[in-house]
Amino acid sequence: MYAAERLLELATDKDITSKDIRIIPKEKPNEGLGCVEAPRGTLFHHYWTDEDGLITKVNLIVATGQNNGPMCMSVKKAAQSLIKNWKVEQGLLNMVEMAFRAYDPCLACATHSLPGHMPLEVIIHDTKGKVVRRLRR
Repeated sequence: MYAAERLLELATDKDITSKDIRIIPKEKPNEGLGCVEAPRGTLFHHYWTDEDGLITKVNLIVATGQNNGPMCMSVKKAAQSLIKNWKVEQGLLNMVEMAFRAYDPCLACATHSLPGHMPLEVIIHDTKGKVVRRLRR
């Protein structure tokens, strides 16, 4: 009930429904910025155009890039907590996937391949960097 009442309130709000909300440029802009809140986090976009209004350069800062540091730390922490005495269970793959899905659920979906399995590989190194085990899905 609250959602319906709030929807009506917003749909009749003069500040939201005003014709002044969107301003159509009278000239061809040579630069534009935008910021959108998305399910994975904030998307910042910055565009440059030429004299014909065609895009010549784009700079995007997406949630995947912003979340990369914390995502990597969570994957490392998950792996370190699950690998004991060099014994590794197959369940490690699921836990590592859960660690990065918490930050970026689309990343896993974007990397799916036919027949619908995520091509995940975990490579375990010893303290000297030597590969001691590989797990693949």
